[in-house]
Amino acid sequence: MAVNSPIPVSSDLHAVAGIELGHAEAGVRKANRKDLLVLKLAPTATVAGVFTKNRFCAAPVQVCKAHLEQLVADKPIRALVINTGNANAGTGEEGLARANATCDALAGLLGVDAGQILPFSTGVILEPLPVERIVAGLPQAIANLKADNWFNAAESIMTTDTQPKAASRTLTIGGKQVVMTGISKGAGMIKPNMATMLGFLAFDAKLPQALLNQLVKDAADQSFNCITIDGDTSTNDSFILVATGAGELDITSADSAEYQQLAAAVTALSQHLAHQIVRDGEGATKFIEVAVEGGKSVEECRQIAYSIGHSPLVKTAFFASDPNLGRILAAIGYAGVDDLDVSKLNLYLDDVWVAKNGGRNPDYREEDGQRVMKKSEIVVRVKLARGDASASIWTCDLSHDYVTINADYRS
Repeated sequence: MAVNSPIPVSSDLHAVAGIELGHAEAGVRKANRKDLLVLKLAPTATVAGVFTKNRFCAAPVQVCKAHLEQLVADKPIRALVINTGNANAGTGEEGLARANATCDALAGLLGVDAGQILPFSTGVILEPLPVERIVAGLPQAIANLKADNWFNAAESIMTTDTQPKAASRTLTIGGKQVVMTGISKGAGMIKPNMATMLGFLAFDAKLPQALLNQLVKDAADQSFNCITIDGDTSTNDSFILVATGAGELDITSADSAEYQQLAAAVTALSQHLAHQIVRDGEGATKFIEVAVEGGKSVEECRQIAYSIGHSPLVKTAFFASDPNLGRILAAIGYAGVDDLDVSKLNLYLDDVWVAKNGGRNPDYREEDGQRVMKKSEIVVRVKLARGDASASIWTCDLSHDYVTINADYRS
């Protein structure tokens, strides 16, 4: 059960004009489960994405990047196809051939070019993609295409997730209504750049390619690139923004108030979807924000925050509700900020002042720390007193169930 994250309600997920979604049970790895998804886009849509920085990036990631780099005005991206159960990673030239075969098959069914298709895969690494099952399932997915199919779409991309992840927002910008809906998946092998995650967010405003390219990077940097569950960067991570252009709002400048409002809304929804991933972390029982303030730079603050968030000793202490808070200080100390003056550092757990000027706060009481550690949502706040920069990352605890889930993942 995800930490304080209710299962999305299908009726709360709004259809976005200019995009239809269809799912199928293709039996990619297991029978009788939704494991194939097609998103069909209007010709007016623009698409942008950011992807894993893992050098072993999966075949579909390589194909997606190539297709986005080769975009031409009269041949926009017209569809996305996602399978779960098999990552098609570590599969060499044969993996690329199978990813391209998936694009070819869907393009033929939709009457577009293969270069107008973006493929995505998630699941087990180092196994051949059963492309024949995917191709056989595509007609069923196309037959299921509907604008209000976001909940089924969210279920179709799950792997070890315990529940689907989806959300919608409706807002007014410049007097015009904008609808946006997104889905994501991920529960383990989660670390920034990106996580073992897929995220897809669509809105009905019109946005030129250059602006969308910038927006997807900015939104990812403040959301999906600020989460960690276990410190492992996957091979398949992808976050895609789709501006369908089917609504009334038309934005042409990054300097406009309308763009700023849209960007803020996209970032907020992206953060919500990213938080759902952390809340559903494999075996997670606690949702933890690590906020570092008073740094010389955002990068420095994140470096320290991730050192805390990645530490198995810190994460297991949170699972046990054990205020063994010296572990947090140790993680700060080995974060790699060589000129850090720890004598100016202050550490808080929610409202509890734990460490004062680099040492134990004389007023700190163990029972206060334990009170906070027993909560399901906790904020770790570090004040460096060396600048004006700040940054937050979101993580979870590390439980017995994490080991069990990953030990049994392929069975």
